Amino acid sequence: MAFTRRYFFYGSVLSGAVPAAGFGTTASLKALGYKSPNEKLNFAAIGSGGQGAGNIRAASPTENVVALCDVDDRRAAETFKNFPKAPTYRDFRKMLDKEAKNIDAVIIATPDHVHGTAAMWCMERNKHVYVQKPLVRTIWEARQLRQAAAKYRVATQMGNQGYSNEGTRQCAEMIWNGEIGNVTEVHAWSDRPLWPQGLTAIPKEEPVPATLDWDLWLGPAEKRPFTAGGQSAPDRWGGYFYQPFNWRGFYDFGCGALGDMACHILGAPNMALHLSNRKIIGVECLNKEGASPFMFPKGSTIRFDFAAYGDMPALKVFWYDGLKTNPKVPGVPEGEWVGDPPFARPPQAAGGQGPGGGRRGGPPFGGPAGTAFRSPGRVYNQAEFDALRAPGVELRFPTPNGSVFIGDKGLLTTGTYGEVTRLLPVEKMKDYNMPAPLLTRSPGHMRDFIRAAKGGDPACSNFDVAAPFVEWMLLGVIALRHEGKLEYDPEKMRITNNEEANKLLKPTFRKGWEFHAVKS
Repeated sequence: MAFTRRYFFYGSVLSGAVPAAGFGTTASLKALGYKSPNEKLNFAAIGSGGQGAGNIRAASPTENVVALCDVDDRRAAETFKNFPKAPTYRDFRKMLDKEAKNIDAVIIATPDHVHGTAAMWCMERNKHVYVQKPLVRTIWEARQLRQAAAKYRVATQMGNQGYSNEGTRQCAEMIWNGEIGNVTEVHAWSDRPLWPQGLTAIPKEEPVPATLDWDLWLGPAEKRPFTAGGQSAPDRWGGYFYQPFNWRGFYDFGCGALGDMACHILGAPNMALHLSNRKIIGVECLNKEGASPFMFPKGSTIRFDFAAYGDMPALKVFWYDGLKTNPKVPGVPEGEWVGDPPFARPPQAAGGQGPGGGRRGGPPFGGPAGTAFRSPGRVYNQAEFDALRAPGVELRFPTPNGSVFIGDKGLLTTGTYGEVTRLLPVEKMKDYNMPAPLLTRSPGHMRDFIRAAKGGDPACSNFDVAAPFVEWMLLGVIALRHEGKLEYDPEKMRITNNEEANKLLKPTFRKGWEFHAVKS
C-alpha cells in the first residue's frame, strides 16, 4: 500500500515551530540567542543530580557548562565536582539573575511541579530550554509554555528520548504504509511505579538534612513539614519519603507512573496515529489498586477514546501500570513476545551492532551486546528463546513495558522507547523490508535540541509537538483522581462534566514562584 494523503509528512506536526519568515539572517539569529553550528552553547542546569546529571553529560562533550543549580548538595555533588569552573546555586531564580548574560540554554530536570515556573523564567530571559518529561503537571502550564516558546522564539525540547529513536519512526512509517491496516486499538503498559504509591498516612516531621534546602525543593507547592519517613538510609531506589526520587507518586509534585512513562511508551502511538491532532472524546480510569488521599494508586488501567482523524478511524488507547507481567492483548498469538523483548548473548559475544536503521529485519532488532536480544533478521518467540538455554548463554528477561497496535490487517509491537518495532507474529519480520524512510532521522535527543538552539531544524519534541501530546496524557492523570468518564472541550480548555476535576487543569503557586501568563 502506498502512502496516502492521510499520512501527512511529519513536518506538518512541526508547523509553527519556525517563524513564518524563517530563522532569518545570522545577525537576526544572534539577536534571538542563536549561534553558529560551530560555536559552543553555554548551558546551565536547574536540577544537577539524577536525571539532570545524565542530561548534562549528554550536552557537555560539545558544549560549555557555565552554571549549575540544585537544592540538594548531596544529590548534585558528583556533577558539581565534574564541572569545577561552573558556579553553583541552590535557587535557580538567583542563578538566572546573576548568570543570565552568560547562559544560552538551560536543562530543567527538577521534580515536575517546578518545571513550569523554571522553564517560563528561562524563556522570559530568552534562554532555550530542554525540559524533562512530562513537561509539566497541568494542562494550563503546557499551553503556557508552548505560547511562551512562540513569543520568545526560543528552541525547546521535552526530554522524552524515545521520540528520537529509529524504531519510533519505523513504527509510524509501517503504519502509514498500511502494514497492519486501520488501527482501532492500542494497548500500552509499564511496570512503574518503582517508587511507593498508594500510601495513606504521612510520617511525623523530621529535621531537614543540612545538605537540602527544603523550602526551595517545595518551590511553588504548598509548604509542609519535611519527613524522611523514619528512614535512616535511602530505600532500594535511592529515595526517602518525598525526595530525591519518590516525589513522582505525590499529587502535589508528580504525575505518577502515567506521567513518568507515557511520554516514552505512548510516543510511538502519538506520532504514528496523530493522537495530538485528534479530538479526545473521553478519558476514564477503569480500575485502580491502592487509592490514597494524596498519592497516585499502586496500579491502574485507563482508557482514552479518540475521534477519527482524516481517513484514520476512531481509536481506543488502553494504559496499564503497576504490572508484574505483560498484559493479555487481544489477538496476540500465544508465545509471542510483546513490548520489550528478552535477549540472549552467547559467551563469546564481546561487541555488537549499533542500534537499528537497516532496511531488512536485522539491524533494527540489534543493539550493543548485553543490552538487546540478538538473532540475525529475527526476534525470538517464546519457544525459540527457550531453546537457546545452554551453559554460558546469558538470557535476560525484561520488565513489562511496551505497546501493541491492533489493526484490521495485523499487529505491531514496540518497546519502551519505541525501539524494537516489529510485526506480529514476529516470523513476518524474517524477509521483511522496512518502508522507505519518510521521516527525518534524529541525531540524538540532546543533539537534536543543540542543533535547534543553534538555528537548525526544530527539535523533534519541541513544545509545539510536546505540549499537545502532554495535554491529552495529563487528562489521564486527572482521571486517576476521579470516578467515571471525563469529557473534555479543548477549545475552552475545560472538563465539561466534572467541576471538581476541572479544578486540576491549572496549578496554584506559592507566592514568589508564580509566572506571568502568556496571552494566546
